[in-house]
Amino acid sequence: MKLRYIFPMALALSAGPALADRTPPAKALALSEIVAALESQYDIHFIDDIDWDDNGYWDVEFFTRDGAKVDLKIDPVTGKPHG
Repeated sequence: MKLRYIFPMALALSAGPALADRTPPAKALALSEIVAALESQYDIHFIDDIDWDDNGYWDVEFFTRDGAKVDLKIDPVTGKPHG
């Protein structure tokens, strides 16, 4: 095997554990359940962004019908805002 292929392969193999930390835990609620709960609690006009935070929370950004911007960190297991 040529030396120039070793580094990219090693890099790709080492990414596996890092990617594993970027997913919700097995006992997490479905994201659709979390969004439905937020929609029942807030008068949401539209959801702008939902990202998985490396600290273990969903980071949800949305706007309410009155124009307020809301940014919440949601616990993936309970569906409740963190902090």
